Amino acid sequence: MNKINYQKELDKITDSLNGDVPKLFLHSCCAPCSSYTLEYLSNYFDITVYYFNPNISPKAEFDKRYAEQKRLIEALPSKHPIKLVCGEYDYNDFLKIAKGYENVPEGGERCFRCYRMRLESTAKLAKEQGFDYFCTTLSISPLKNSQKINEIGYEVAEKYGIKWLPSDFKKKEGYKRSIELSREYQLYRQNFCGCVFSKENKDE
Repeated sequence: MNKINYQKELDKITDSLNGDVPKLFLHSCCAPCSSYTLEYLSNYFDITVYYFNPNISPKAEFDKRYAEQKRLIEALPSKHPIKLVCGEYDYNDFLKIAKGYENVPEGGERCFRCYRMRLESTAKLAKEQGFDYFCTTLSISPLKNSQKINEIGYEVAEKYGIKWLPSDFKKKEGYKRSIELSREYQLYRQNFCGCVFSKENKDE
């Protein structure tokens, strides 16, 4: 099956806005991944960042990444407003969806279930709170499957009746720009995705 260029799909949407500024509920995994994403999307959207990552362990790591997310948003210039909300943290929620998939290689079905858990929460809240779109920063990582992220995004969008904003933020040198911004703002860049399994994979 041919891969879809989701950056082009995003371009079609932003090109069609004609000055309108929709409300976007943007799931973020961390400050570095959100840096370029916010710099780019804030030209077109009124953004509320949703930091919802019960996969991150330990809690001190979760808190550290949240603090960096908050610091970046306060410092980053933007054409339109950027707000921040923090989702509930319960690592047991992640362990439940990972059960039976503990030994699956990184980037496989366990990760897909984690994408879905976070996107489900994002879509549900976006619908309840009257946002126009929801999206995630996850596609900026070269280690994340952007085709699967968008596939799940569209499925969840249909389930909750809210529009999914397609993306592949690593395109247009987005990942490179995120590294530059991380240096500029001296952001903490973690060396594992977040869960205990990704940390073990990194340590191998």
